[in-house]
Amino acid sequence: MRARGPGQSALLLLDVATILTDKKIDYAVIGAMAASVHGTIRATTDADALIAVTKPKLGQLENAFKKAGLQTELRSGDSDDPIPALLTVTDKHSNRVDLLAGLRGLDPDAFTRSIMVDFHRHRLRIIGREDFIAMKCFAGSPKDIADARDALKSPHEPIDIDLLRRLTRRFGRPAADILEQILPA
Repeated sequence: MRARGPGQSALLLLDVATILTDKKIDYAVIGAMAASVHGTIRATTDADALIAVTKPKLGQLENAFKKAGLQTELRSGDSDDPIPALLTVTDKHSNRVDLLAGLRGLDPDAFTRSIMVDFHRHRLRIIGREDFIAMKCFAGSPKDIADARDALKSPHEPIDIDLLRRLTRRFGRPAADILEQILPA
């Protein structure tokens, strides 16, 4: 394990990503770490990722983390929850990675649009910018909307506005309305 103390959830994420890759499970880092790639650098100890896995496979994955010496907690969402299941992985230093097993409205091709980013001499898969913005519009808090605005302004690559609108509409009308409010005129 890479983490040597508390406050190193990003290093725990590297261990988690290694296990996901070994198990051939698609993942994409989301949340504050993805925000730092797409425009907003924020101090955080959070590490979150989306994973493409069925509920039965989630149990097998939980066992793989335990075998690696990590602690897990598996929670299932109810029928109204946009997240069907959440697997929390922690280490002995209380570092934490939340793995979201799906997200209602997420385009199934989101994992293919993820980008590879170098981090501590390793590569992590980060959710693509259009998917990131769509997810932030869906989340809808003031901080999420600010993250979406910042990602829209990012000077990296041009944004595919048609794709962005299509992805955001998948999350529902409220998310699509937020997007239209923050798009540059």
